[in-house]
Amino acid sequence: MVVSLTKPSTPRLRLLPTNVGTPLLDGAWWPRSADPVAELPGLIVAINRSPAGRVGRMLLDATAWDTQPIRLAVAGRVVRLSYRTSRPTDLLVALCGTSGLRVELLTIPPNTPHDIAELSMARAAGADNQLRLQSLVEGMRAHGVDQSSPQHDTWESEGGRLARASSSPDRPGESTAD
Repeated sequence: MVVSLTKPSTPRLRLLPTNVGTPLLDGAWWPRSADPVAELPGLIVAINRSPAGRVGRMLLDATAWDTQPIRLAVAGRVVRLSYRTSRPTDLLVALCGTSGLRVELLTIPPNTPHDIAELSMARAAGADNQLRLQSLVEGMRAHGVDQSSPQHDTWESEGGRLARASSSPDRPGESTAD
């Protein structure tokens, strides 16, 4: 089991509003690095606070991360991490609550240019989101996502807060900026 020795950072995360029907994605996440021990705790805490409930397990792309811990202690609980090479590289799945509710997030590569990452996140978390993951990823690439671009260190909603949980038990909440 791995324990992060630093306080979880505020994730660059956008989740769909809870009153949206059945979208193809639940939102998007833009980690700052490829270090799962540094990046995942903040994301897990944010999802835990949403109506989806506590994260028990995460399914991740094996090629997207520098290391592959299989258990991560976050907020007094252990979250199991699974890595697959067959998963779409831009998809992260969090299994939440006792029913295993799936929260599916487009994962924006850390070194994606700021404007492209914001656009992709807004589209993935939009109430009218009916795009498939591959369409969003292809759109990012068509707009010139360059894997060698420098990573941006700031983001407009850093320090933001999650919206209060709604009464809907089957959809995640929405991330908002202050």
